[in-house]
Order: sequence, then structure tokens, then C-alpha cells
Amino acid sequence: MRKIALAVLATLAFAQSAAAFDLGNVQDLLKGTLPGQGSGAPATAPSSALAGLSNAEVGSGLKAALTRGAEVAVQQLGRKDGFYGSDKWRIPLPPALQKAESLMRLAGMGSQADQLDLAINRAAEAAVPEAKTLLVQAVKSMTVQDAKGILTGGDEAATQYFQRKTEAPLTTKFLPIVARATDKVGLAQTYNRFAGQAAQFGLIQQDQASIQSYVTKEALTRLYAAIGEEEKAIRADPVGTGSKLISKVFGAVAGR
Repeated sequence: MRKIALAVLATLAFAQSAAAFDLGNVQDLLKGTLPGQGSGAPATAPSSALAGLSNAEVGSGLKAALTRGAEVAVQQLGRKDGFYGSDKWRIPLPPALQKAESLMRLAGMGSQADQLDLAINRAAEAAVPEAKTLLVQAVKSMTVQDAKGILTGGDEAATQYFQRKTEAPLTTKFLPIVARATDKVGLAQTYNRFAGQAAQFGLIQQDQASIQSYVTKEALTRLYAAIGEEEKAIRADPVGTGSKLISKVFGAVAGR
């Protein structure tokens, strides 16, 4: 069986208090500088509506929306079957293993592929809850310029902000959790040996050089995508959040 495994693998060529957040003169920054406008362009409806809100309202509303988006995404994915039980979020086997899966099953290694499939998704489900603290910290650390960009930067501006602020530390945080969950699977260990060598020769991408790096990247990609979906939903229907403050701020952004 070991020889078969080696042969198969050898073929693989993120609501906190608004008091801590000072938007300063964000209304002045927003005035007349919406996307696509020069600094001297006249203010449009959204910036005019925002100018009617106090700094505290804008700050509280923005923080509430960002915190909500992060919490919903973490809750959705960081639970049993958040990944494994979802056709949308499930993490597949690494591309190299996908190519060899049929051969593995013909060789009687289907159960090993299934064990690894389950392990990598359970690993992601275990890691995602760890993202909440860093995502909330990112909300607390927003600058006035960050707030401006998020409020007027489009449907995924907050998601992109979260990614810039948290991807590196979350990668460091996720890796050992993923490792603990996948190291128990023999096929994962075998994959790591051969994929690591293949990556050195440029035969596979570096982020696929180990099961741990692959699962961590895929888990983060799906986490940010889930935050992005919630952000779009909040912008499209702020009233639907049930929060008067979020509705007031993001309704103003949309010129409602």
C-alpha cells in the first residue's frame, strides 16, 4: 500500500464601544470626495447625508456594521460542518491530490482520501473562531482615512480592509491549529513529503507545499468571502440588520 501511495503522489507534477474610535473630521474628508470624484467636485447625496450625522453616530454605526459582518462570518464557518457540510464553503483536496483521486480510489485508497477531506475541513472549522479577536482589533484600530475608504469604497471595502489588517497574523494563528488536526492523517504526512519536494522544483505552487499552508489559505479565503457577503447584504439592506444605527449610517452612505 505504501508503494501505491508513493506511486500516486509521485505523479503529482473576521460591537465594540464607539468611545474608543474618533472619526475626527471624517465628514470633511468625505465631502465631495466620493469614488470617481476630484477633491473639488460638488458633494453628492451620500456625503451630504453623512454630513448631517455626528461623528459619534458615524463611528458607532460603522463599527457596529464591521463587527456584525465579522461575527456572522465567524459564526457561520467556525462550527461543525461550517465547511465540511457546505457545498459552498467546503475545502476540496489540494489540486494535485484531486488529479490523482480517481487512481487512489482504484488502488483502494479511497478511505484515506475521505479521511483527509474530512480532516482539512474540520481543521478549518477549528481555526476560524480564533479570527474573531483579531478582526475586532482591526475595527478598533481604524483611522479616519480607513473609515472614509470603508464608507465610500464599494461593496467589499470593509472586507479588503480586514484582509489587509489580519491576513498575516491570522495565517500565523491558523497554521498550528490546522497542523494538529491534519497531522493525524497518514495521507497528509505523505502529501507533505512529496508536495514539499515538488514545490522546490516549481511543479506545484508554494502555498500548496503542505496541507497546513493549503488549508490555512483556503480557510482564510472563504472567511473573507463570507465577510464580504455580509458586507454586501448590509449595504444593500441596512434596515434588514435590525439596527437603527447601522440603517441610519449606511442609509446615508447610499443617499437614502
